[in-house]
Amino acid sequence: MSEKLWIFDTTLRDGEQVPGCQLNTQEKIVVAKALEELGVDIIEAGFPISSPGDFNSVLEISKAVSNPIICALSRAVEKDIEVAAQSLKFAKKGRIHTGIGVSPYHIQYKLRSTPEDIIARGVAAVKFARRFVDDVEFYAEDAGRADPDFLNKIIEEVIKAGATVVNIPDTTGYTLPEQYGAIIASLKNNVPNIDKAIIATHCHNDLGMATANTVSGVQHGARQVEVTINGIGERAGNTSLEEVVMAIKCHKTIEVHTDIVTPRIYNTSRLISKLMNMPVQPNKAIVGRNAFAHSSGIHQDGVLKHRENYEIIDPKDVGVGESTIVLTARSGRAALKHHLDALGVELEGEALREVYEEFLILADSKRDIGRKDLMGLVGKFVTDSNFIELGKVTYSSNGSIQAQVEMKIGDESHTSTASGNGPVDAVLKAIDKIAKPAVELEEFLIQAITHGSDDVAKVHMRLIKGDKPYYGFASHTDIVLASAQAFVDALNKIPVKEYATA
Repeated sequence: MSEKLWIFDTTLRDGEQVPGCQLNTQEKIVVAKALEELGVDIIEAGFPISSPGDFNSVLEISKAVSNPIICALSRAVEKDIEVAAQSLKFAKKGRIHTGIGVSPYHIQYKLRSTPEDIIARGVAAVKFARRFVDDVEFYAEDAGRADPDFLNKIIEEVIKAGATVVNIPDTTGYTLPEQYGAIIASLKNNVPNIDKAIIATHCHNDLGMATANTVSGVQHGARQVEVTINGIGERAGNTSLEEVVMAIKCHKTIEVHTDIVTPRIYNTSRLISKLMNMPVQPNKAIVGRNAFAHSSGIHQDGVLKHRENYEIIDPKDVGVGESTIVLTARSGRAALKHHLDALGVELEGEALREVYEEFLILADSKRDIGRKDLMGLVGKFVTDSNFIELGKVTYSSNGSIQAQVEMKIGDESHTSTASGNGPVDAVLKAIDKIAKPAVELEEFLIQAITHGSDDVAKVHMRLIKGDKPYYGFASHTDIVLASAQAFVDALNKIPVKEYATA
């Protein structure tokens, strides 16, 4: 029978330690509510002794959410534990997370102590925390490099002292999956009172093993996983919530289940990325923009025939509208026909073969093929191309930012003006007035290609119309112009029939 796997999210504590990703209290409340809707069981809301801001965040999050357990971190220090308890006074369900280093490195060099003293301090911390809450989690910091016999002993003693959860962190991301699994198995087999506590994993990604180690821990008996959205966290990051949850969902032989509402994963990922100003890498598993994108002709043909040929996850299961078939020089006729059909251009036989050969020549010289390119290729077969062409773009600042854009849609010329918070905002609003696409600008990334004051910027945009994504790319020394070109590039990939639903 499937057992429950508890999802402990530490995005607001360990995840927020990433330089430049700090959130204010109101932003943390927004994230906490999103995590609650996602179905997270425990939210580690902060380290209250570390700052007044962290203390206040734990306090306010405790008021704002009802279902998850709210957890506050502390060291094995009485003052830390007292402050953590105070921060949890409004929590419907509160947990204190206390602990101490257990590896030879931490005992000797960080804490300048002895194994005997470490056990005594850990036991004392758990007993003291139990004065304030019934739910106490003990973390054995750097357990991945600890002596196995010593780790078993301290875990046995803290459970005797009242720990309800024992956290076995691979703090430095050192272990291999079989090693980490063996640590959990050793606890299960050698700690006589282990049945009185839940074993938790907490893995870091220094060697890229965090998800694999976590899953191995679950396979060997861990029933709580400590994770973050997008895998953010200290150094190379923490275990990714979305990766563990979907790995377990895909592999029915792992007899555990979670309460995560998986169709909310993608939007939660984007919320964290936006608030923390930390873009998700394109090839990130589950939530990266390329996670369900196909550019290989063999793969595209397979997916178009039957999705499961090349996708083990239905995009809708994680909140992504559908797979993306990207046209490149590696695309086959099936992908080209798929895009032409979406544009309302139905070609078969010799006509399709002729256009495909011309398409390959163009694709060899151009990274991304858009609607404008396709309509140019099939021009002799259709009477109305109706694509958007960007003309002159100007902007100025006279108290407020003003922009003027000239465009052609098919054979019709248009001019539009708009004001905005900045030149990019004003230009995009001016384009929006003409095209009227009714889209959501979901992702907007600017990347430097060269160096120096004449740097070339590459702009990537992801637009959403309905539940479908459309991508735009452009590069220019002028960021405003590059942004306008990328926006138009994405608009040109939206089928004409989609505009009719605006």
